Amino acid sequence: MDGPLKELVKLEKLTDNGSGKGKSASIGTSLDSLLQSLRDVKDRLEAGTETGDTFSQLSKTVETRKKEVDERQKEIYNSLSRFGKALDKTFTSSLPSYSPLFTSESSKTELERAVAIHLLRSGQFDTTNTFLEESELEISQDLKSCFIDMHRILTALRGYDMIPALEWVMRNRPFLKSRSSPLEFYLHRSRYIRMLLSSTPANQVSVISYANAMLRPFHNEQPVEFRRLMACIAYLPEAKLRTSPYADLTSPALHEDLEPLFVKEYCASLGMSRQDPLRVVGDIGGGGALARIEKGRKVMRERKSEWSQTDELPIEIPLPPENRYHSIFACPVSKEQSTERNPPMMMPCGHVLNKDSLHKLSKPPGVGRVKCPYCPAESSLSSALRVYF
Repeated sequence: MDGPLKELVKLEKLTDNGSGKGKSASIGTSLDSLLQSLRDVKDRLEAGTETGDTFSQLSKTVETRKKEVDERQKEIYNSLSRFGKALDKTFTSSLPSYSPLFTSESSKTELERAVAIHLLRSGQFDTTNTFLEESELEISQDLKSCFIDMHRILTALRGYDMIPALEWVMRNRPFLKSRSSPLEFYLHRSRYIRMLLSSTPANQVSVISYANAMLRPFHNEQPVEFRRLMACIAYLPEAKLRTSPYADLTSPALHEDLEPLFVKEYCASLGMSRQDPLRVVGDIGGGGALARIEKGRKVMRERKSEWSQTDELPIEIPLPPENRYHSIFACPVSKEQSTERNPPMMMPCGHVLNKDSLHKLSKPPGVGRVKCPYCPAESSLSSALRVYF
């Protein structure tokens, strides 16, 4: 993507009013200059101070500014052309085309609702209101209020104000306990560390009192972390703590990680997933899944074969860790994902294959001995054990 990105950056500079680095003045600057010249001529005409060459000078000014605008436009068009060529060079195959999926009224409504929820979760409330007006979609005021409250708390968190988040935790403590969520402990931990780093020997007693009041109730759940939080006091001041065995407690990530954890718990309390579904679809599909699926479809069409099951994907699609929702196993021989009818089986040598692949490799098929395709070891089919994930 280096080529398209470079051209896009160049195009942004060219179109940025007044900040471009082109050979001629920016279009905005040229037009402002022309407008000012017209105003000057108008003022002179009204005051009766115009000279004989006023209009000839104005004509020359118009031509000069027109030339500047034309030159600038050429630069923009050239960059657009290079950007298109760079895209064509990078993406050699066109995007797949499918029949319209959202044709019924109910499917259109659900799609629009997904977009509206995405905008709400992103905190784009003005855009959400405009979208709801134009789509004539109804979203409950309670749901809107919930997301407004969530972003109010997130804004406070980014400013190192833990009070709104802790108030929410207090109201939802039974729910968080049912999930064994560490959110409350982590909020108090972050607040304690900030108090500790800004403390002086005179007020460290109050910081320790805060730890006893707020962190000690979590001792049974977080015994190691609690002991570390208490022991790190011996390495104050901050400069000494940063070179101690407890240096990780001074990391900004200790506080920054609170935001995604809070969003996860807040959305769970609303019965929603921790990730925005629309963003997940975009990340997975736009991240390469669509291209891989289309390539698989093309290969299978050329071989005149079809997928054997509607829920089967005969190609592996790599996913980022945050999008792996459950354990899976794809057979290294057949490339098929394991199922209840075709479970993963481990041979005595430690290598794992799907049951169908294991049977096909056995001689005679289904009853004899199996030679591992990855090492010289040979074993009987009956000695393979099913693996559970």
